[in-house]
Amino acid sequence: MEKANAGDKVSTELSQPPERATIHSPPSAGQTVFHQDKEYTTVKEGLAYILIPPNTRKTLDTKAHQAKKFAGKAEEGKAQNVFYNEIMQYNRDLSVLAIRAFGEDTLVRAKEAQKKKGRWKGSRERKKERKNQESRKFEGEGEERAHKEGPKKDIGADGVAQEVENGTKRPRDEDEKDVESGIGPAKRVKLGGVNSEPQNVDATEVLDEDFIECERSMSRGGSFMNKNLTGEPIVQFRILDALSATGLRALRYAHELPFVTSVTANDLSPGATKSIAVNVEHNVLASKINAVTGNAIAHMYQFVGQEVGGGPGSKYDVIDLDPYGTAVPFLDAAVQAVKDGGLLCVTCTDTAVFMSTGYPEKAYALYGGTPLKSLASHEGGLRLLLHSIATTAARYGIAMEPLLSLSIDYYARVWVRLKRSPAEVKFLAGKTMLVYNCDNGCHAVTPQWVGRNTLTEGVKGNTFWKHSFAQVADVSQNCRHCGFKTHLNGPMWGGPLHNPVFIERILSYLPTLDKSTYGTVDRIEGMLTTALEELTLFPADQLLSDPATRSSDATNSNPAGDPHPFYVFPNSLAKTLHCMAPSENQIKGALRHAGFKAVRTHAARGGIKTDASFDVIWHIMREWIRQKAPIREGALNEGQAGWRILHAKDKTVNEHETEKSASNREEAAGEAVHDAKDASENTAPGTKGNEGTSGAFPFEVFFDEELGKDYGKKLKRFQLNPRANWGPMVKAR
Repeated sequence: MEKANAGDKVSTELSQPPERATIHSPPSAGQTVFHQDKEYTTVKEGLAYILIPPNTRKTLDTKAHQAKKFAGKAEEGKAQNVFYNEIMQYNRDLSVLAIRAFGEDTLVRAKEAQKKKGRWKGSRERKKERKNQESRKFEGEGEERAHKEGPKKDIGADGVAQEVENGTKRPRDEDEKDVESGIGPAKRVKLGGVNSEPQNVDATEVLDEDFIECERSMSRGGSFMNKNLTGEPIVQFRILDALSATGLRALRYAHELPFVTSVTANDLSPGATKSIAVNVEHNVLASKINAVTGNAIAHMYQFVGQEVGGGPGSKYDVIDLDPYGTAVPFLDAAVQAVKDGGLLCVTCTDTAVFMSTGYPEKAYALYGGTPLKSLASHEGGLRLLLHSIATTAARYGIAMEPLLSLSIDYYARVWVRLKRSPAEVKFLAGKTMLVYNCDNGCHAVTPQWVGRNTLTEGVKGNTFWKHSFAQVADVSQNCRHCGFKTHLNGPMWGGPLHNPVFIERILSYLPTLDKSTYGTVDRIEGMLTTALEELTLFPADQLLSDPATRSSDATNSNPAGDPHPFYVFPNSLAKTLHCMAPSENQIKGALRHAGFKAVRTHAARGGIKTDASFDVIWHIMREWIRQKAPIREGALNEGQAGWRILHAKDKTVNEHETEKSASNREEAAGEAVHDAKDASENTAPGTKGNEGTSGAFPFEVFFDEELGKDYGKKLKRFQLNPRANWGPMVKAR
């Protein structure tokens, strides 16, 4: 009987449901949480946990979505009322690392500035002390003379003798009268002595130096709010997640960036803000994250013009804009709400507008330029977005420096530094370009710069930058390569897309990261390495940062634009000529053998960026047909773009290109910089306007596939979709 009862007891214990987790329970992935009569499922990303309703879709079933859209049928499962898009984890992982790189550099410079300020303040105090010593010495000499002569006295109105100094009566203090009359203290007590006894002292008896001594003792005890436990001053670092939704970005920034002191998670929806508050409580981050319900634009405008007083507080060190669609409406407020030297992170998902050619009027209305009708449209879209940020900031005397600009999946993401510098804003016209694009023919491009920045020598031998109008590029209505009509695109950003030291700093973090926390480390390494390789096309003296300083803020204020924007595809070149396409390594090998640089681009698989002109590129393709892949007779008809290119005579290229060879490649790269400065900045990349002169190219074309290979660590430069229907989800309802 006892055994039966024991068995019944065991079966009863097994049948009891597991203990329910609450919002205050330690979070874990896949955990079911009950809070305020609602059930949630925990999703982990990075070090943060968010709560979403159970059975919420994390991927979009395209067939079900289309059936619901057109047939009005109810979709199975929960409605998408909470937005969690797994594909954006790469965006968030990279944003955490980018802010870490920026923040660490900012903190170092802030602490150095505080030390300099402290040394300057100490110097002032020492100077003041020397001045006081000299003054006391002078007063002591005067008192010594007065002591020898004896004080002069006079009889006052009250019949009491008063001392006379320099012929003027010195009135007695009230304390002196009190002492003589027998009331009041005979002496004032000084606090803080080494052997002083505790005394009951009235507050009116404490001297100024006593307060100073108290403050010093408090400072030695570490009681000040602006210092940490080690005595070092705490540098405030504030982040705004302007469009926070579930607050996942804010949670990750607060969890994974130890130097962050405050994160504001703003959203227009009260339901979203309530969800943020629940997630903040579940992650135990209420001391760092402040959930705000309001319009993001209105919130950021609160910080405009508050320097006079009465504002909500210090501006933000970092502002992150990640909206549905375009971020352009938020830019004007954002550039004014970020600190001088702060970081602005911008995501735009309306790539159908600024990276495609279906809506040029919409792109111009939003971004201030028309998109590039080319296979290099992804880079053109990045340049349109940067142009919009730069022109918006320039209105307020703020200069923009792109730290990292990436075309990722279905969106564009840029990290830019904003610095208040009216002098640097003047270089913007020289970094802005229009593009003459042969979009229907051979896809050759010719930049037309809007302004011109020239380093000029003054009368006294000093140098200064002169800003002037740009000359018209030497182009016609028809492409000089294939004869097809060209179209005008832009204006768009013509400067560099990245900062090399900033990228190197992020790459230095990757070996120490936990891949269970940062699940996209491999892709980050591949894409950033490719982006860093793009900057090798810049001559050494035109890089924005000095690598020796290891600081992403060490700019040399070089106003040079990107001399070789955009990229080409070997298969597109072959399609124009109706021939078999060379491999990527064969084209890169031929360019490198001729003395040019050729690297991959991060924006598109198979794209090649090079410092060779289109004259050189088409010459190499003609040699490809002659040596490797002859085309059949009649494959091209007269009047086609490829026919005109094949029957064109080789033309002389830029002087610095003719001097390049495999043996003197590095020397020629330095000479190219000086030649480019002397040449018109409006000529096409690699041309000098003398294409009418005929002559053979001074290099031999050899398709060295081994030379075109990039040896080293295998990197995940371009990610394949990990599963079906991998992509953006519909907007949360």
